[in-house]
Amino acid sequence: MTDTPVSASSPATEAPDRRHILLMFIGLMTAMLLAALDQTIFATALPTVVGDLNGVDHMLWVTTAYILAATIMMPIYGKMGDLIGRKSLFMIAISLFMVGSVVGALSQGMTELIVGRAIQGLGGGGLMILSQAIIADVVPARERGRYMGVMGGVFALASVAGPLLGGWFTESIGWQWCMWINVPLGIIALVSATLFLKLPTPDRSKARIDVAGMLLLAIASAALVLASSWGGHTYPWGSWQIIGLFALTVLAGLAFVLVERSAAEPVMPLHLFTKRNFVLTTAAGLLTGIVMFGTLAYMPTYLQMVAGVSATEAGLLMIPMMGCMLVTSIISGRYVTRTGRYKWLPMVGAMFLGAAMVLLSTMTWTQPIWVTCIYLGLMGIGLGMTMQILVLVVQNTFPITMVGTATAANNYFRQIGASLGAAVVGSVFTDRLIDLLGERLPASASGSMDDLNSLTPEAVSELPTQMHDIIVSSYNDALTPVYLWLLPLAVCSFILLAFVKESRLATTLAQSGHTDELEEQLEAIAR
Repeated sequence: MTDTPVSASSPATEAPDRRHILLMFIGLMTAMLLAALDQTIFATALPTVVGDLNGVDHMLWVTTAYILAATIMMPIYGKMGDLIGRKSLFMIAISLFMVGSVVGALSQGMTELIVGRAIQGLGGGGLMILSQAIIADVVPARERGRYMGVMGGVFALASVAGPLLGGWFTESIGWQWCMWINVPLGIIALVSATLFLKLPTPDRSKARIDVAGMLLLAIASAALVLASSWGGHTYPWGSWQIIGLFALTVLAGLAFVLVERSAAEPVMPLHLFTKRNFVLTTAAGLLTGIVMFGTLAYMPTYLQMVAGVSATEAGLLMIPMMGCMLVTSIISGRYVTRTGRYKWLPMVGAMFLGAAMVLLSTMTWTQPIWVTCIYLGLMGIGLGMTMQILVLVVQNTFPITMVGTATAANNYFRQIGASLGAAVVGSVFTDRLIDLLGERLPASASGSMDDLNSLTPEAVSELPTQMHDIIVSSYNDALTPVYLWLLPLAVCSFILLAFVKESRLATTLAQSGHTDELEEQLEAIAR
């Protein structure tokens, strides 16, 4: 149950290397599927869940509790993995995720459910980070692209399967199975880690835990996530609560920088930001996260309200995007493995992403659904060429002893981007919708339609034709211009990536200058 220490013994052969990597990879993919599914499986189940537990007014916390805990833990898992080894932390993360799932499944009220989701987040923050870092531990840089491509495919699969599973569980055996399903998957991941995960252990005697840095980063992250989640919903953006949270974010961030300058083992070393490729790809990842989650958070709602489809059908209509993302992610990874080149892939991906934003901004409420699916497919192509490649560039920028910390920092800022994207797009969309409905609805109807919670797809479909058309067109006109406002972010991402300095990925760690690490890792895997 602990990381396997390395020793200098007989050299490893190629066969056990690839066999162990394959078996280990199955466990890593299962763990990543756990984390990815959990971000989407509640999308269709949540209305039923909060209704059963009498907690509609606490609905936001079901999502926020997980995002908050996961965001805080990402850089901590990354740094601790570099300091004390990743296997034990990986198994702890899986176990925490399973415990949170059990707590959530057995909950009889919203408090227990929110606590369960927070515990899940404490584990979920490590599942993705550690899986990516472990791949860097045991797979040469040149080969890593193939595995990263499959990892990107896991997210695409989860984005489609999550809402569908959530809807099916809710309508058949009960929403609790959105939690229970994590137990068998977690057991598979734990067994795989126990039997096949053989990693070298760092010298723990030199480990110095940056407690102050971790606390300040947690405070800054929590304040920013809460501000972006509550702003425009629970509190107005100009309220003292939201302004205070943003001020706390800035103050905690400044204090964090001061602490990190003198920390022996900083949780997010400032010298990371002296590497051009890290800064450029991390900034591009943050912008891409804003665009991606700003789009995905409200596209299912758009499809239900404007196209008049059911929640399950809305999930199915996202398949073109996720399918294209899956295919291009795998193809991109294989291309990197075969050629060692990568720079042009995310640049072209940013172009596809920008084109998709332009096309999505032209949607009309009378447009055929298949046209919208084509636009989403283009977006999927862009994301498939971008997301995991950016992680690969970051990992190729630092030595293996820094891979966990660098990967965690990169994912941390991407998660911040995701939170900001969903929050800001949601706030702008809601404000525009309220204004448009106020302008277009007849005076006799505007009073009864002030409560937007009553605008369910079923309720809208039963309205008279004139009222129906006003509401549907208002939804369309409120959301589609926001996509054009996201275009500059995709353009900025393209410009940033143009300045990335490409260094061809090595076929082996020895070619990368990590000869000793290669020998140690192969010996550990062979044992």
